[in-house]
Amino acid sequence: MPDFTENAYAKINLTLDITGKLPDGYHTIRSVFQSITLSDRVSLTETSDGEIHLSGSVKELPCGKENTVYRAAEAFFQATGFKNPGVSFSLEKRIPRQAGLGGGSADAAAALRLLNRSCHTALSEAELSEIGLTVGADVPFCLLNGTALAEGIGEKLTRLPPLPPCRIVVCKPEAGIGTKQAYEALDRSGTFFGCDTDRMLEALRRGDLSEIAAQTGNAFEKTVPLPEIKKIKRRMLEAGAAAACMSGTGSAVFGLFDREDREKSCADDLRQIYPNVFVCKPFFPD
Repeated sequence: MPDFTENAYAKINLTLDITGKLPDGYHTIRSVFQSITLSDRVSLTETSDGEIHLSGSVKELPCGKENTVYRAAEAFFQATGFKNPGVSFSLEKRIPRQAGLGGGSADAAAALRLLNRSCHTALSEAELSEIGLTVGADVPFCLLNGTALAEGIGEKLTRLPPLPPCRIVVCKPEAGIGTKQAYEALDRSGTFFGCDTDRMLEALRRGDLSEIAAQTGNAFEKTVPLPEIKKIKRRMLEAGAAAACMSGTGSAVFGLFDREDREKSCADDLRQIYPNVFVCKPFFPD
């Protein structure tokens, strides 16, 4: 049986505001998402036992129903009515967990694309997104990739002009932040806004990196209890970053750079202190 492989691309939030809270507990957002070249790699091999199997490259990776790849496969077979012939997924992790980089959602999106190819179901991106939304709110964007405005709980997506060419340094401190914990802290604070997304949209339309940098912001930064966030941001800005901002619910911080020498110097500096530092670029699908 052939193997199928997909890259699962991380995302950063150039802006992130919380616009409300629904009766079911979900929060609505207004955020500009950007895919980056930091990625996991998901592979699928067909078996013949009618089961879903998952193995990973890191010990702490859950490989049962708590994993988004496993849940995406279950949701795919349930939604399509396609009988599972038996599938085995292998997950090579590079995107750190509890980072606000959408790693779990990216893995789920990759799994759905793989199943669509393997099972020859020819589902559209919209149909895959509908399935993906049952797994996680960021999965539809991870199927789309590129630059997009996300609204609703993250499922209402509007493609935007691309982020101009730049280098991105991503740094995650050792401590992570759970999504539930981050939203609970935000609810207690009542501070839902951290940026001006409309101005970010205008900056993207003009393709002005310095203006884009000036409009980055994240409502969660005001409520995150990790002093490392401010320390990483300060180091990035001192190294010449045009902007430094936390991504998602944290704890990863990204810096935007317009010069390769500054980005390299910043990454080298951060690697002396922090375990997870990545140099990447914006990612756009073909």
